[in-house]
Amino acid sequence: MDFASMPIIAVLTGIIGLIFAFYFASSVLKASPGNARMQEISQAIQEGAMAYLNRQYRTLIPFVIIIFFLLFFLKGATGWQTAVSFLCGAILSAVAGYIGMNITTRANARTTEAARTSLNKALGVSFQAGAVMGLSVVGLGIIGVSALYLVFRDAEIINSFAFGASAIALFARVGGGIYTKAADVGADLVGKVEVGIPEDDPRNPAVIADNVGDNVGDTAGMGADLFESYAASTIAAMLVGGSVFASVDQGLPGIMFPLMIGAIGIISAIIASFFVRTGENANPQTALNKGLWGTNALTALASFGLVHWMLPDALKVNGTLTITPNRVFVAIIAGLVVNVLIGLLTEYYTSNQKKPAQAIAKASETGAATNIISGLATGMKSTALPVIVICVAIYVSFQASGVFGIAVAAMAMLSTAGMVVAIDSFGPVADNAGGIAEMAELDPSIRKTTDQLDSVGNTTAAVAKGFAIGSAALTALALFSAFSELAHLESINILVPTTIIGLFIGAAVPFLFSAFAMEAVGKAAFEMIGEVRRQFREIPGLMEGKAKPDYRACVDISTKAAIREMVIPGLLAVGTPLLVGFGLGKDAMGGMLAGGTVAGLLMAIFMANAGGAWDNAKKYIEAGNLGGKGTPTHAAAVIGDTVGDPFKDTAGPSLNALIKVMGTISLIIAPLLR
Repeated sequence: MDFASMPIIAVLTGIIGLIFAFYFASSVLKASPGNARMQEISQAIQEGAMAYLNRQYRTLIPFVIIIFFLLFFLKGATGWQTAVSFLCGAILSAVAGYIGMNITTRANARTTEAARTSLNKALGVSFQAGAVMGLSVVGLGIIGVSALYLVFRDAEIINSFAFGASAIALFARVGGGIYTKAADVGADLVGKVEVGIPEDDPRNPAVIADNVGDNVGDTAGMGADLFESYAASTIAAMLVGGSVFASVDQGLPGIMFPLMIGAIGIISAIIASFFVRTGENANPQTALNKGLWGTNALTALASFGLVHWMLPDALKVNGTLTITPNRVFVAIIAGLVVNVLIGLLTEYYTSNQKKPAQAIAKASETGAATNIISGLATGMKSTALPVIVICVAIYVSFQASGVFGIAVAAMAMLSTAGMVVAIDSFGPVADNAGGIAEMAELDPSIRKTTDQLDSVGNTTAAVAKGFAIGSAALTALALFSAFSELAHLESINILVPTTIIGLFIGAAVPFLFSAFAMEAVGKAAFEMIGEVRRQFREIPGLMEGKAKPDYRACVDISTKAAIREMVIPGLLAVGTPLLVGFGLGKDAMGGMLAGGTVAGLLMAIFMANAGGAWDNAKKYIEAGNLGGKGTPTHAAAVIGDTVGDPFKDTAGPSLNALIKVMGTISLIIAPLLR
């Protein structure tokens, strides 16, 4: 078998993904952007989003340069290759963010205009915009990993590509989360609660910043997160595969297999994207589910042929384990099943059509305190079943194919990232489209159509967050397995004091990290609320709609706060593994990775689901239930949602990046640890 050509096939598949991304982008840009007022609002959102992204990346340039030279000089003979791989990971992650943000912020007014015609046309524009981001993420990811392997021919050298991607992902998640929630909290608390104006009302000074934040958090942030997961899981699986299959063709079947799984996932996502269609009276969620389920089904079918084509009939790993193609296929199915089940569980705990969110809404009848208590309880309960699902997948994949099975399960799950990012990025486009309809004072029927898409977008965003959390857990485990190989760590003895110290430090980091992120949102929101109140107080005729608010002032507050406050959480994530690894050794590092992964996973699920449930409890009331808008029940739900905002959009999602940053750093320094 010609294994040498497989990285080339993977690169070509990535190029095909980018070609289709360009095709979808062209299709979006051909659509009408609407009237002059709609274009003006869309332009303001785009300028705010791109200004933030430019500022964020400029801030990160010194950090990237410092890490580049540290790797160059500290990694010895392979220093320049490691440094170049790191730089490629950082650059390609940023490029994916630019591509996706550019299209989604230009698709919002086009979706609003399409909603004049039909629900299906509006769905088509918004989904295609999301598909640009999705295919850019997986296309650039597989091109980066495969091209670097073609050049350096060593999976250990290119693992710093994942570190470069994870560094961008961490700051994109933290910074984006701070930006969007500072704007959201300011817009909601002053606009809805204090002065009683509707959501997305053009009189609200924070409304443009709020719409910018949707893109910054859910498009650039999620895209960077899953780009990093995709790269990290691929490289970890290549490292583990090379070790497990070392006796067969110099380990090439195990090294090349993850690349081919990634290639299959890209082609499956492209094909399934054409399944996304809906009727005028149908539920758009069903159309998006066709895309997601289609991607999973096509990936599973193609993977069955792949395992029998690429892998040996039997490979005896040890006295109790023999790897066969069918056993590897079982591990692939385990990863894909996690993908589906995590999504369904997330939807159950967060959807306003399900009991948990409705129970929180009911609790709002007695005030904000009972709403918050109920939301916290729901978030805590929601950790149990996802953890059981992940544990079962780990057990099944390990029993089937050992540590290679776990790595393959993670890669299989991430192979569908193109579609997951597409349906996640669809959400902010639909949300912005509704805001533009409101601000441009269009016919209420158009807002009704965009609200249908926005409602689905909230669910898909929650499902994508669940996917990101589940994939982060499996990716972290794959990284841990790869770390063990590189550090020659056969087991971790928790009776050794340094291991226990590492375990406790690792478990404490997600809590401290989340605290910094939550405090950052609070500080930024305080500034935002003050500015919004000032404008309502000092601009004559603003409440009457006779004067325009100063939108730029609020955009500037969110941008400056996000850039300023993302630094400390980022340094904590990068610095802790270095201090533990070089200060206490590889056993302590192993303990830290274990503690950080477990605590980070549980915190991420808890915060994401609690925040999603609070949000949809509010929306359940706004739909006319329990008295509807303008009631004390609604006011209590808005407060609960405000508490949940930094849970689900700042701290919770950022924890995914945190546990992967710790894992990718551990791979780089593993050979240097004693």
